[in-house]
Amino acid sequence: MKISTKGRYALRLMLDLALTGADSPVSLRDVALRQDISDKYLEQIVTPLTRAGLVRSVRGAGGGYLLTRSPEEYTVGEILRILEGSLAPVSCAEDGACCGRAESCVTMEVWEQIAAAVAGVVDHITLRDLVTRYHEKTEK
Repeated sequence: MKISTKGRYALRLMLDLALTGADSPVSLRDVALRQDISDKYLEQIVTPLTRAGLVRSVRGAGGGYLLTRSPEEYTVGEILRILEGSLAPVSCAEDGACCGRAESCVTMEVWEQIAAAVAGVVDHITLRDLVTRYHEKTEK
């Protein structure tokens, strides 16, 4: 399984908003400069995040984007799934109903274990955890 550039950049965008946007909206241009990401590409990424209710836009002078919740209420998995869809390595690990062999398929158990392991990581790391880790790494 590979996380796409959109998924990786979405996580960086959300982390940037958590770090800099606690009190006021953050412009995509500022995020783009700090994160070295094209602002046009960030526009493509912020749209599904806004539709999903993870961020909200503020229009006008001084406008930009804000998180809709506190950083501890977001998980990495929630953010990635908005851009990536399912994080399961194969479709039958999502619902077990991909083929008529599911009852006797031994390899499906492998895919389900991989999916559970990935979910076990991404669904237990919060945006707050990333903010904390960012401060630990940058204050050295």
